[in-house]
Amino acid sequence: MTDSSPTPWTAGADDEQAEQRAVEERNRSLARAGVARAEDLLVHRYRLASRGEAFDLLRRTSQRFNIKVHLLAESAVRLPAPQAGADRWVPRRPQAAAPPPAALHAPTEQPAGHSAVLRAALDRPLRITGAEMGNVQTVENGMLRMEKHTGLNRRFTDYFTFVEDSTTSCAQAAAENRQVTVKDVAASDAFDEGSRRAILQTGSRACHSVPLPGPAGTVVGMISSHHDQPLHGLSPVQLAALDELGGQVGRWLVWHRNTVVLAALNHPHTTATV
Repeated sequence: MTDSSPTPWTAGADDEQAEQRAVEERNRSLARAGVARAEDLLVHRYRLASRGEAFDLLRRTSQRFNIKVHLLAESAVRLPAPQAGADRWVPRRPQAAAPPPAALHAPTEQPAGHSAVLRAALDRPLRITGAEMGNVQTVENGMLRMEKHTGLNRRFTDYFTFVEDSTTSCAQAAAENRQVTVKDVAASDAFDEGSRRAILQTGSRACHSVPLPGPAGTVVGMISSHHDQPLHGLSPVQLAALDELGGQVGRWLVWHRNTVVLAALNHPHTTATV
């Protein structure tokens, strides 16, 4: 009689496909939940007909001001309600100039906009550490959300699209507001086994995470470099440069959220009230 049981290779492939489907479903659910909270708020406040109408307001604002929908949604939920009868959601006030993230670029190369700053913020640590892989995450709804990445495969970027708990070194660095080096991913206890597998299979053997703190010290994002060989550690000069970079990028992100993003939310307020 022929043995019809699956070979180990087939079983492993099936397990990987099931894990990938579960990860994709988790990402869709978490991404949708953040936007849905903002939709519910807009529907209730402006007596809109549906969540679809609320999403259309966010989408049009996103396109007009070149700000991602999820950033608008996160800020809408945490922003206090406008005063009754106010013609603006965010009262007029002097707008502070953007803090210059000088560590990102030469004086003649000024990155402009959220996406450009994050792209430059990712490039600079890779130059400092000599890595060819890395990613940038921002804090959103109590989680780390991946915004930019380079050199990492899809399985890695899907697995770490959202980081909800402390089973990664980037989450540890964010929680403790300090740089964290994992010299050998395979031997480190900084990861659970699922995270470890996702990191190793993309070719990363070591990683270094840099927090992005705002002016008040609250971490608003992370930058991580991934290395194809185990690390012996970074030099004091490298650590100091990364620390300066993290502070500058963190201050810029706080400025962007508290000025550009909040000002953009006047658009759905004005549109809905009219």
